[in-house]
Amino acid sequence: MKIDKAAIKKIAHLARLEFDENSAEKMSKDMSQILDWVEQLNEIDTSNVEPLTTMSSEVNVMREDKVGQHLDHESALKNAPKRDSDYFRVPKVLE
Repeated sequence: MKIDKAAIKKIAHLARLEFDENSAEKMSKDMSQILDWVEQLNEIDTSNVEPLTTMSSEVNVMREDKVGQHLDHESALKNAPKRDSDYFRVPKVLE
């Protein structure tokens, strides 16, 4: 697939790239080569190939959920350095 200078200029504008005419010519050749390579990949028969979801061979070990003990409201507030009635007081994050 051939990429012309107009397409290169449009892509450069969208990507907020700036380059001179010599670089545009080189970029055109490089992008054409990349698209030719991708077109070659489209010719490969992948009908019997399972989709790849991960490159890792590790399996996620699932465990059963168990209900454990939790702190009641008052016990949790006892650990707070500052509190305001029934809430934790924290420093202001947004201005």
